[in-house]
Amino acid sequence: MNKAELLVYLRTCRYAVIGTIGPDGGPQGALVGVAVTDDLELIFDTAADSRKHGNLQHNSRIAATLSGPGEQTVQLEGRAHPVSVTAESDADFRDAYYAAWPDGRERRSWPNIAYWRIAPCWARYSDYDRGPLMVEFDFA
Repeated sequence: MNKAELLVYLRTCRYAVIGTIGPDGGPQGALVGVAVTDDLELIFDTAADSRKHGNLQHNSRIAATLSGPGEQTVQLEGRAHPVSVTAESDADFRDAYYAAWPDGRERRSWPNIAYWRIAPCWARYSDYDRGPLMVEFDFA
């Protein structure tokens, strides 16, 4: 598997479990709907009063796990960056999200909506249906 094939796989996944670091240093997980950019960045929206949003404002380290079909998974680690709700410079990120989640356009009008993108530093694709087959990617 190469990065182009990884992109194809990631775009078949609609949801990811993300892990953030809470105020006490402990892990906190959440299921989010994701979109994937051509640069393999994950985009998601959330409420600005959610735990994950607050966590990411204080510590941008993040992990995500995407799965299916079968025993295929991607584990991804990286840094989260806020995406502006209105800035033209972030329109491509929002558009990528709306392409995957058209109803996201309606949520954009919510007073507390927030968008984040995950820039990957490392990823591992695993396919236990064919293997184990594991391929690691370093984005450094």
